[in-house]
Amino acid sequence: MSTQGKNILEFTLIYNRHKTGIYNYVLRMVHDVMLCEDIVQNVFLKFFENLKVIRIKESSKYWLYTTARNEVYSYYRGKKSRVDQFNVTDTDDLEIESEGNLEYDLEQSEIRKHIMDMLDNMSIDQREVYLLKEYGGLSYREIAGIMNIDGDLVKSRLFKTRQKLIKSISKIVKEDL
Repeated sequence: MSTQGKNILEFTLIYNRHKTGIYNYVLRMVHDVMLCEDIVQNVFLKFFENLKVIRIKESSKYWLYTTARNEVYSYYRGKKSRVDQFNVTDTDDLEIESEGNLEYDLEQSEIRKHIMDMLDNMSIDQREVYLLKEYGGLSYREIAGIMNIDGDLVKSRLFKTRQKLIKSISKIVKEDL
């Protein structure tokens, strides 16, 4: 197999492994499907262009999320606005893989919607740490590197975010009983 063929195969495997996570992360950050698709496309184009330069292929996930984050913030710097000023409810198109029954899926969808609504009301720092951990599946170290903050701060923000979400979901469950 030629070098170009190997690069295309390697890119395709990495793309298929990470496209949903990157898409969901970017969509939650920008709240706009078309903009999200543009950013994700740019991220993967840059990845393909830099595939030869990335020496450790296992770090491709880190590279992709870092690039996605940089693209999102670059967009907002260009708009000269803050990320959390845009609260468009265009996130019903999140790609969610599911094989459960309809009732369970509906219940999970309601919980996810509530979580997303709660995240929209949190600070961008707490929201982003949660999205990178839960949707990106990144480690604390990777999140700290992407956000350029200390690992303990990542843990603290994630803990506070989860506590707020648990408290809010607990209220909903008590109301339904």
